[in-house]
Amino acid sequence: MSQTLSPPLPQASSVVPDDVARFTAIADEWWDPSGKFAPLHRFNPVRLGFIREQALARFGRDPKARAPFEGLKLLDIGCGGGLVSEPMSRLGFAVTAVDAGEANIAAAAAHAKAGGLSIDYRCATAEALLAEGAGPFDLILNMEVIEHVADPGAYLRSCVALMAPGGLMVLATLNRTLKALALAKFGAEYVLRWLPPETHDWKKFLTPDEVRALLYGEPVEIDGPFGVAFNPLTGRWSRSNDCDINYMMTLTRAAADS
Repeated sequence: MSQTLSPPLPQASSVVPDDVARFTAIADEWWDPSGKFAPLHRFNPVRLGFIREQALARFGRDPKARAPFEGLKLLDIGCGGGLVSEPMSRLGFAVTAVDAGEANIAAAAAHAKAGGLSIDYRCATAEALLAEGAGPFDLILNMEVIEHVADPGAYLRSCVALMAPGGLMVLATLNRTLKALALAKFGAEYVLRWLPPETHDWKKFLTPDEVRALLYGEPVEIDGPFGVAFNPLTGRWSRSNDCDINYMMTLTRAAADS
């Protein structure tokens, strides 16, 4: 299968250059399960399971099918090295994946090509895609991105505008709580060294209520939050009622906007 790598598009207001540089500096390690992105590899199964579960329910697809989402278009925003894009492609989605870091896109494209996957990788932003007239997309993945953008409200509105009627968006982020400050910021970056220092700015974490407020007036219904928690004894992530650190939300758009 061929693999597409589109040329860079103009960057828009959501980009925070320092955050882009921080991730692109270690782009060659995206697919190393024991490298700097090891925590993300451990985190991936729980979020992939959640995405699949929500998409099956939303689109009424057969969970036993080999590629249950054939015919549907997916947008993975802030795709990094493609750790979510590739499994979604294997499930049958026609995947467009964007990231503001050229090195990330290059690493993702090379890995997909080696695996024989056809993914449309682009160095772009949600705002740039909207200006280009891309989409609409049936499923949009917004995974651990919003805490890194400059204008979360404008960014989310751009994402909603890219949704197809009847579409679904899955958003994952970090809650702005003292628990998250202690564990997701200081613990993960300075004690456990899971992440490079300064990966996150706790002040930019959003509470679920703040996400809802940013989406006020948009043509979507919001469900969640759905918590995700880490068990230090097993070293595994799982779904949880605890939303104090990591959580996910779903946004659905009516089949025909009124």
